[in-house]
Order: sequence, then structure tokens, then C-alpha cells
Amino acid sequence: MAKLTNQQIIDSLKEMSLVEINDLVKAIEDEFHVSAAIPVATASPAATVAPSLVTLTLTDAGAQKVAIIKLYREITGLGLMDAKSAVDKVPCVIKEGIKPEEAKEIAKKFTDAGAKVDIK
Repeated sequence: MAKLTNQQIIDSLKEMSLVEINDLVKAIEDEFHVSAAIPVATASPAATVAPSLVTLTLTDAGAQKVAIIKLYREITGLGLMDAKSAVDKVPCVIKEGIKPEEAKEIAKKFTDAGAKVDIK
């Protein structure tokens, strides 16, 4: 049997009735063990899972600004002037693209030092 081109198949489909096309689809599904049905999105428990990566933002340095600058410097690895500049311009990102568990640990350090942070 000669191999049909895509255009030949399309041309033959144009000549078929909807009933014939429906029968063809069923035959293809049976022959190749596939389904032509469109997948339907449903709400699943996985859809309500917490995000895998978050961003930790400093929203208020609080009264102990020097301690926050030191902590910010320790976490980010920035130099003293860069860390001070960032803390002076709150809100500023502490870390982004981190796991929620790590963000909670770092956030606890900042809140214990008197700062306010936001995890998104």
C-alpha cells in the first residue's frame, strides 16, 4: 500500500460525513489504544500545595537596625555598605527562589532581632 501524505488524508476527511469521521476516530482510538478526548483540568489536592520556591523580603528593620544589617549581611553575603544601603531602603529582598522551610528559618532570625519580614 502506498503511503498517504497529510494533505491526501485531509482531502479525504473533507469528503466524509461527520458520522464517518466519528467512526474513523473510534477506530483509530481502538487500533492505537489512545483517546481523542480533551483532558479536563480538575482541582486536585496537589493544586493546593504550598509553592516550592519563595521570596523573603525585609519590610521593616525595627529599632535594632545595626543587628538587622549584620544579619542581612550574614544571610546575603554582601559587604557592610551594600547591606546597610539595602536595609535603609526597605522593603528589600533578603533571598529569593528559596525553599519555604529555609525562608521560615531565616524569617525567624530576623523577627527575633526585631525586624518584620514577608514570605511570598
